[in-house]
Amino acid sequence: MKIDDNNVVSFNYEVKDAKTGEVVDSNMGQAPLSFMTGKQQIIPGLEKQMKGMGAGENAEIHVPAAEAYGEYNPEAVQTMPKEQFAGIELQEGMTLYGQSEDGQTVQVTVRSFDENEVVVDFNHPLAGKDLMFTVSVTEVREPTVNESLSGQVEQPGQEGDSCGTGCGCH
Repeated sequence: MKIDDNNVVSFNYEVKDAKTGEVVDSNMGQAPLSFMTGKQQIIPGLEKQMKGMGAGENAEIHVPAAEAYGEYNPEAVQTMPKEQFAGIELQEGMTLYGQSEDGQTVQVTVRSFDENEVVVDFNHPLAGKDLMFTVSVTEVREPTVNESLSGQVEQPGQEGDSCGTGCGCH
């Protein structure tokens, strides 16, 4: 079976910054990552280029920044009063999580700080970077009924043992 819309795909990957060759993430030697195509569960450029691959196939896939985590937006760097970070032992480069005005979880990186202000970057850490993926497809299959209804891949040993959302609850 080849990867198409509404398939469950499992794969192992290593991803590098295409410019520097630095490995930024990998699950090689670990359990494969599973996702359902067409549900925006992995970066769009990777999913698009994996279509048509089958179990046992390997590929080198270049994903431009625009189809990965987007272009770097300098306007997403903001200076905020340090009192908004009370109780946090700040370090340059640390990642913090908060809530946006609409209730969504947001991730920021602390760029710098002094006694009065903190400069935070709302860009994803890989924004503006072209990525090179080495992928190995381990499985392509039709989703189960629960997976089709929830849009979430069931984890092994979870079938009939959870609410079907993939959250692991019982």
